[in-house]
Amino acid sequence: MEGTVDGFRYGAVTPVAAYLMACLGGALGLRCIVRSLLNARSWKPGWLALGAASIGCGIWTMHFIAMTGFHVEETRVRYDAATTVLSLVVAVAVVGVGVFIVGYRGPGRVTLAVAGVVTGLGVAAMHYLGMAAMRLHGDVGYDPVGVVLSVLIAIAAATAALWSAVTIRGLLTSLGASLVMGVAVSGMHYTGMAAVSVHVHDTTGGTWEGESPLSLLLPMLLGPVVFLLLAGVVVMFDPLLVHGERAGNRNPAPHPGPTAGARSANAVPAPRTSWHDTDSPARRR
Repeated sequence: MEGTVDGFRYGAVTPVAAYLMACLGGALGLRCIVRSLLNARSWKPGWLALGAASIGCGIWTMHFIAMTGFHVEETRVRYDAATTVLSLVVAVAVVGVGVFIVGYRGPGRVTLAVAGVVTGLGVAAMHYLGMAAMRLHGDVGYDPVGVVLSVLIAIAAATAALWSAVTIRGLLTSLGASLVMGVAVSGMHYTGMAAVSVHVHDTTGGTWEGESPLSLLLPMLLGPVVFLLLAGVVVMFDPLLVHGERAGNRNPAPHPGPTAGARSANAVPAPRTSWHDTDSPARRR
């Protein structure tokens, strides 16, 4: 029989919390990518890796916070720990591929298109791999139209995020882009969830492997959340990353003119004469 699916068991708590985590991961990731572009002498691979990990952790955390509100009336829902962890690895790795492509090849149209498709497919793979981690007394089905639409939204969101990362420099504009990114990622998730249907098995007995959502997801979510907070500390205490290009222009070259010329004259070392030299017996002779 068809199960009664409810994606909002705790009301607006899980969607709002999931959206905020997606925004946090997006904001940190975008600023880290900007940081790698602002200063050629900075350690670009490190900043790009931190940005990719921030975006990937934000998307993964958003997905599983939202999934704590997923409920099927006729059966309990559990999760396989190994598949859940694998979905996190996929999210960070594939987002990293897209971020490194854009970080090293720039914002060209072809580059953005390729990186956006790769990253978007990775986000969608993370979503459906996370769904495959579910264990319940039934079979999970998907509406093909909803699946295709969710994948297209993921690609569009990833492309827009990467474009923002290599185009937008200001702090406030980056924050605005992260809010839009959070909407897109959340929209992708709930579009995919709207395509879900569950056919519950007739049997009601028996047990199956897996952990309950709260006992598994809450401890596992703690690690990515702590990582995002630490990444936020790195962002907050990096002046160039916070202020953008302004931090790189704090010491502009002096404007040529009398003042600069006077400074240049003053900068020339004085002749090596002193009262010892002028008053020495040798000089008096």
